Amino acid sequence: MEIRPTHTPSRELLLLADESEASVADYVSRSRCYAAFEGDTIVGQYLLLHTRPFTAEIVNIAVMPARQRRGIGTALLHHAIRTARAEGFRLLEIGTGDCGTGQIALYERCGFVRCGIDRDYFRKHYPAPIFEHGVECRHMVRLRMELFEERPAE
Repeated sequence: MEIRPTHTPSRELLLLADESEASVADYVSRSRCYAAFEGDTIVGQYLLLHTRPFTAEIVNIAVMPARQRRGIGTALLHHAIRTARAEGFRLLEIGTGDCGTGQIALYERCGFVRCGIDRDYFRKHYPAPIFEHGVECRHMVRLRMELFEERPAE
């Protein structure tokens, strides 16, 4: 597997991570896409967006269902962290639905920490309710990681 930039993100993966066509349309052209390839096939991808001074956000990350739980998501997150740090960002953020316990656990294993909740985010910004595992996804859980380089002791 190789992770590299691509100008043509997989639409299937974009909509797997974010069911809102309007939401995807809002950020896809402003983001940079990095994809995990197996041969010529995209098996996972993430979009990195510069949101504020010194801050980037992973606004969309997904792995093909048949390839999940094989370390691709973790590899994509580590790639995003290295990329953001190399580009001089000091803070990397990510958000997910409150019922996405698997995603939250993955992000926390990779070093992200919870920093807030956008209450009723999905009810306010999405045209129809979103359900995961039979539970309505209402709130967005926000996580972040500080990217400061360790300073050597003086």
